[in-house]
Amino acid sequence: QVQLVESGGGLVQAGGSLRLSCAASVRTFSKYRMGWFRQAPGKEREFVAAVDRGSGTTYYADSVKDRFTISRDNPKNTLYLQMNSLKPEDTAVYYCAADPSYYSTGWPFNRRAYDYWGQGTQVTVSS
Repeated sequence: QVQLVESGGGLVQAGGSLRLSCAASVRTFSKYRMGWFRQAPGKEREFVAAVDRGSGTTYYADSVKDRFTISRDNPKNTLYLQMNSLKPEDTAVYYCAADPSYYSTGWPFNRRAYDYWGQGTQVTVSS
């Protein structure tokens, strides 16, 4: 059973930074494709960023490109999301997600490509 636990959320002023972490309890973390999604009140859960296995190719939503950085530390079984220049519209619950398969339809942008999800961590950006 895969368990994902996010941490690092909180309240920050616009222009500030936060670093989210996602600890994964899996045997071989390096085999999983990983992603971050977020959900604001009254809105659909949306893609934020993803990182592939192996090559570590990264993908970003246009709204966070050049501000957020996704990374992974395979020996530590941990996924990160460095968020800089935060804006009030970044306020949401942030979720990490894991995809164990090699040919998921819709990966990395479609949330249905991911089999496992964390409980989420709240990020609030004040203006």
